[in-house]
Amino acid sequence: MPQRLQDLSILIVDDNPANTDLLQLMLEDEGFDHLAALNDPRQVEPWLQQHPVDLLVLDIRMPHIDGFAIMELLNAHYGHLNIPVVVVTAEDANRERALHLGATDFITKPFQNWEVSLRISNALQNRLYFRRQQNRAVELELQVKERTREVEDTQLEIVRRLALAGEYRDNETGMHVMRMSHMCHHLAISLGCDEDFCELLLRASPLHDVGKIGISDSILLKPGRLDDAERQIMNTHAKIGYDILTGHHSGLMQMAAQIALCHHEKWDGSGYPQGLQGDEIPLAARIAALCDVVDALLSKRPYKEGWPIEQVIDLLQSEAGYHFDPSLVARFLQQLPQMQKIRAQFADTDD
Repeated sequence: MPQRLQDLSILIVDDNPANTDLLQLMLEDEGFDHLAALNDPRQVEPWLQQHPVDLLVLDIRMPHIDGFAIMELLNAHYGHLNIPVVVVTAEDANRERALHLGATDFITKPFQNWEVSLRISNALQNRLYFRRQQNRAVELELQVKERTREVEDTQLEIVRRLALAGEYRDNETGMHVMRMSHMCHHLAISLGCDEDFCELLLRASPLHDVGKIGISDSILLKPGRLDDAERQIMNTHAKIGYDILTGHHSGLMQMAAQIALCHHEKWDGSGYPQGLQGDEIPLAARIAALCDVVDALLSKRPYKEGWPIEQVIDLLQSEAGYHFDPSLVARFLQQLPQMQKIRAQFADTDD
């Protein structure tokens, strides 16, 4: 940013070449280097579109477009640039209207060196202060964005570690939550969901099973099938997860709570804990349920082998309209090559 008044750019507009030449000579004697002059006021707008201007020295009485019209143009289309205007006039009657239109100061004809120098310098001092404040505002905004990003990164890391805590208790791996969350993200993008929804889903879906933290090891880690009473207790993990995550205003936590509560609901209404049906089930939970089951079936675990992809496809097709949203199943199968790439990218280290 310029640190000297002489580094700022000045545009002089007057239909009389003698006036522009004289003003330029006066300002050059004061050390101003970035001067330009226009004798046709119709060239002002093209000039503003192509060149930076820190101060406009403007005559009022000109053919084609007078100084008032140029000031109105500045206000209408270039107000964000906050260009100060020093009006050149010999008529007191013009001053009031010029002030109403935002004139910063006046230079009277005939020109006097001291007046030109002082009034131009004063106007440029204000311009220099404005630009410094503008740059400071940009710096502060960047600092706020950086601090905000750091806070968001910390929040996301806490969420990630909380998700891992739930998965480790269930003999799952951290890569499972990475796979299923990225599959959720990709599926949402392919559906045309908005960017914010897709990003929240990527961050929130790993917390779908965090409620398993509240299930005892005797049930959670039981090697055999659960009896009816144990199954009822296991099913409470959806509500436990919701209770852990709900109550915060952030969109991330709200979506995570929604997914935790509803990811075991089924399209035909036979799921739990609320028996929701069809579109009553939030879209984020429907997506998470599908991607979670697919990755779990395909993955090898100490207690099972991974299913062949053909078997998983058969299951999805048979459960479309029953367990899963049929439109999501159709879209997922269309995106299967990309889903396989995601699984390979986040493969378990011992696979």
